[in-house]
Amino acid sequence: MAADDRIPVSLLTGFLGSGKTTLLNKTLRAPEMADTAVVVNELGDIGLDHLLVANAQNSPDDNVVLLNAGCLCCGMLNGFKETLAELYERRTRGEIPEFKRVIVETTGLADPAPILQTLLRDSFVAHYFRLAGVVAVIDAVLATESLQHHDEAQRQTAMADVLAVSKVDQTNDEIPETLRDRLVHINPSANIVAIPNSGTVPTALMDLFRGEIETAAHAPQGEHIHGHHSRSVRADSFVIDNRVTWPTLAAWIDFARTHFGRRLLRCKGLIEIAGTGRPTLVQGVQTVFAPPQHLPAWPDRDHRSRLICIVDGIPAQQVRDSLSLLAAHDDDA
Repeated sequence: MAADDRIPVSLLTGFLGSGKTTLLNKTLRAPEMADTAVVVNELGDIGLDHLLVANAQNSPDDNVVLLNAGCLCCGMLNGFKETLAELYERRTRGEIPEFKRVIVETTGLADPAPILQTLLRDSFVAHYFRLAGVVAVIDAVLATESLQHHDEAQRQTAMADVLAVSKVDQTNDEIPETLRDRLVHINPSANIVAIPNSGTVPTALMDLFRGEIETAAHAPQGEHIHGHHSRSVRADSFVIDNRVTWPTLAAWIDFARTHFGRRLLRCKGLIEIAGTGRPTLVQGVQTVFAPPQHLPAWPDRDHRSRLICIVDGIPAQQVRDSLSLLAAHDDDA
């Protein structure tokens, strides 16, 4: 199956009480979000009451319900892979309405890493589904305290492509500058948007949820930007001036898996492999890296190779030193 034909999956995460379900409800009301499958950790936690369940499938034990917005909602089974497999197989057999995209809502204390690893590496899932991006909902009022005291909030923030700031009606409809600075320090490559209390969902979020853009393909701009925080999570982004070949890219990925391991929360970048003339998308979560993906063209006018690593407790110099492995030798093909 061609990459463009795979079903886009977006991950909606955020700390306890940040407003994930409120954002999801608002998103699913949009007419263009019909044909969406929503996966939640537990059916009882769906929290979509005011959308109303139109009917339950076949029996009280059925795991899939049909919402009156034209969307499906599914509780997590034994694992994320099993849930996606059931949805896809039942879609193929015509047992449930066809869906064009999937939104996964995590619990407030969830680590996004296992879901991202499944999307990137599991052979079945990666064949039929692709990662559209990660949205972390940030509470404009309580986020500073959550980020200070809860590792889960930091990891969710660090691994996101878009940071959606909720409850701005309590902060004069603006994102407090101190909070914005904290978010930029943790994740300088993320797009930060405010969610208005009323009105439509911001375009950047709708585009991601529809699967129309691949935020993972948009590595940060600028050279050697470093995000620091008082705790251990840090983002380092780099422009790579060296000539990169397949062997040197493989060497760096192997080093990152072995030496960084679980401390490499997320890695993404656009690398031009020597002789190809086009970008290659590199994505990793902890020890799991997806097969490098050729893109047909650069997403913007900047054609330089660039990489961002969100790390937990890895010295910045160690990350920078590791990138020397990307330098091609004269005898490299």
